[in-house]
Amino acid sequence: MGSIPQLSILKGPTRILHPNTLDNLLEDIAGSQQENDVALIFEINGQIRKHTFSEINRMANKLARALIEIITTNNLQRNNDGDFIVAVDMHPSDHLVILLLGIWKSGAAYLPLDPAFPDARVEHIVKEAKPVLIVHETDSKYYLGTRKISFEQLVEDSRDYPESVVMKNEKLRHARDDLAVVLYTSGSTGVPKGVRLPHKVILNRLQWQFRRFPYGGTESVCVFKTALTFVDSIAEIWGPLLNGRALLVVPKIVTKDPERFINLLENYKVERLILVPSLLHTMLMYLEMNLSKRYLHNLKTWVCSGEALTSSLVKEFFKYFPENEYQLCNFYGSTEMMGDVTYHVLTGTQQFERNDRVPIGVPLDNTIIYLLDQDFRPVKAGDVGELFASGLNLASGYVDGRDPEKFLDNPLAIDPAYGKLYRTGDYARSEKGLLYYEGRTDSQVKIRGHRVDTAEVEKAVNSLEGVEKGVVLCHKPGEINQSLLAFVVTESPLNEQQIEDILKAKLASYMIPHVILVEKIPLLINGKIDRQYLLQSYEKTQGNQEDAQPIKINYDFVPADQMKAAKVLFETVASVLNATVRREISINTNFFDIGGNSLNSIYTISKLSEQGYHIRIGDFLSAMDFGEVLLRMTSDTSMNIQVPSYSWEFLKPTYKSIVNDMVTTSFYEKADLEQWIISEISPADYSELIDELWAPLVEQNLSFIVKNEHGKIVGVALNFDARDEPDVEIRSKLTVIFEFLESLEGPIRDAQLPPGKGVVLHSFMMATHASLSPKENVAVMQFIEGELIKIARGRHFRGIFTTNTNPLTQQLSAVYNYQTLLDYQVNQFVASDNTKPFGLAPDEQRAVVNWKPLD
Repeated sequence: MGSIPQLSILKGPTRILHPNTLDNLLEDIAGSQQENDVALIFEINGQIRKHTFSEINRMANKLARALIEIITTNNLQRNNDGDFIVAVDMHPSDHLVILLLGIWKSGAAYLPLDPAFPDARVEHIVKEAKPVLIVHETDSKYYLGTRKISFEQLVEDSRDYPESVVMKNEKLRHARDDLAVVLYTSGSTGVPKGVRLPHKVILNRLQWQFRRFPYGGTESVCVFKTALTFVDSIAEIWGPLLNGRALLVVPKIVTKDPERFINLLENYKVERLILVPSLLHTMLMYLEMNLSKRYLHNLKTWVCSGEALTSSLVKEFFKYFPENEYQLCNFYGSTEMMGDVTYHVLTGTQQFERNDRVPIGVPLDNTIIYLLDQDFRPVKAGDVGELFASGLNLASGYVDGRDPEKFLDNPLAIDPAYGKLYRTGDYARSEKGLLYYEGRTDSQVKIRGHRVDTAEVEKAVNSLEGVEKGVVLCHKPGEINQSLLAFVVTESPLNEQQIEDILKAKLASYMIPHVILVEKIPLLINGKIDRQYLLQSYEKTQGNQEDAQPIKINYDFVPADQMKAAKVLFETVASVLNATVRREISINTNFFDIGGNSLNSIYTISKLSEQGYHIRIGDFLSAMDFGEVLLRMTSDTSMNIQVPSYSWEFLKPTYKSIVNDMVTTSFYEKADLEQWIISEISPADYSELIDELWAPLVEQNLSFIVKNEHGKIVGVALNFDARDEPDVEIRSKLTVIFEFLESLEGPIRDAQLPPGKGVVLHSFMMATHASLSPKENVAVMQFIEGELIKIARGRHFRGIFTTNTNPLTQQLSAVYNYQTLLDYQVNQFVASDNTKPFGLAPDEQRAVVNWKPLD
């Protein structure tokens, strides 16, 4: 008599889930913490902002009441699903986390809109989800008439509201369930779709995490570095806070630089990290390059999700981290399953089974995994079946009832907790109680942790004017070096680079394909596209350089003393990027414009190091072009960076564009005052300002640009005669900045400085090129200060007058013996509209009015 075959149904442990909302739980946490226990940490412009649990709770309560007032007073209605959704279009910061908590406390759900999203994606999401309100940093015409408010204004509106708990009867109420978050993912129809995640679903996922991966006694700081639009951000933000741990908010620019990111993790002694395998690979490459210092020995738990974890990457990990001391986790899931429904933990390479495949493991608490055949019957253990998930981790469907066939009634369940099935579209196999991923049933892939349906990318390609036919495929899906390819037939002179540039306005950055122009799309006998032929033809050009287009390398304008290094650099870049290179490689080429990314940048730096040339990762990533890279490279025998020498020239009409770029970058992205009103200004405001000031700046012949020894413009100083400044009309929120400066400078200029034209030189603005390293930036600023004094003396001015809001320029003023006429606390300024535009600034942020007499 034969044995009964084991069916591929895997059930996770059953645990009691006590329904609650996460904001209520955080209210309890805030009440149980000590008064000074830190909840949020955010580093910006050399400053560290910290907030305690009680502070974020009180601030969130005030924001919640302001949101409720806006929505109820204006009679703003739920969307088609009966949900109150507040969309959030902000960069990662401490303020963002407090706002999200405030949205929950109001009773609404939050919907992230990444500021980097292309306009078309924002327009679709807003049109379909119908948020009741959008809180933004930078306004957009693609909000489609939805009511909107800047975060700064929302804070201002909330000032007079009480800090006490928002009671249940005060809150907004959804019509259907306890919706918490809406996240948009790529859709198989070529259109993004929104996933509805209730509080109870998030809570089930988090309670499993707290039980299986508890926070240790020494684990005081955790990181939030994942994009808010990605489901892993939910556990990354709220897991630590619900356990009374401090959350360090990491800006995107730091995450992209493995050197800065690793040093940040090291400084805060972070003990756990969630990341996609491609980021893990980048970090391991950096760690291998710096074996002299053993980094991250505190970071004991590494959680990989969003992409396939390969056995080769696991082996790399345990080459650096000792086996049985660290755990590398492989989580599997999707947004529709609150990110994760199965997991597998590795503590060494000895756990590999079945041809070095890394399992996706076993189900989480209150979850069942079914592997079913095409007739929805469970397959036998060892056979491949389509993976369906059921249980408390499932989302409650899509926004506006999209794709109901993905959430099915479960004919195999008796318990109503498992009454729904989510059809993942993934194939899997179960062996010895473990699940193994076996590919997709459709055209979806994971790119940097984001789900991408090639149908959506293909639709965008085929919508372009001049494209006759486009086919989008994934090369090496699931592998670290996977890539999206678009094979395109055009009926216009568009080239590959132009098509990719146009797509940047339609698709998120991680969805931009590598475009390959072909004469025709090959077809099979049955009339379908021969996808294998396209992929094989691509691989042939990759593997056979004779068939590939030659990469153009141009050594024009390379200084003679850098030619040897340039040949190594340019040829290394060409070999690393290979077929992705679109433009010639020259001293003016930007690495990322020709196919570079954070992963192959590390590989490039590693290959350069093998050839005796070294450069810091941060310097390589921030370099504007290969000319900048050469300046920062060092060899084993000599230093390429000489003591910098600079020259200056008075402003000319031809310099307007570069001056505008430097002013915009320096002030919009980095200025100490502008950060507090960033949601109400835009880069275009600086262009308007320069347009208004340009003619008198050139006419007075007191302003100048700075060039380095290679003739590149690296800085600018804009100056006026203090008694002959033009009257300009500023129509943007920058009026707040100038109103503030005039309130400080006006009384001093009128009462304390000598009268008359040609007497007081006003140092109005200084800006430097974005590509400068901190050391180079200081050198340029010092040069500007020295030359400014020479010009003032040469024109017989009696002194230089300026206001410094930046710590660096404040220090330089002391070095050059400026007198302090006023030291003002920025957050005390009250504008003409009776608001405090810089009210969130810390007390230590100052504006210092200086005078340097030249008599």
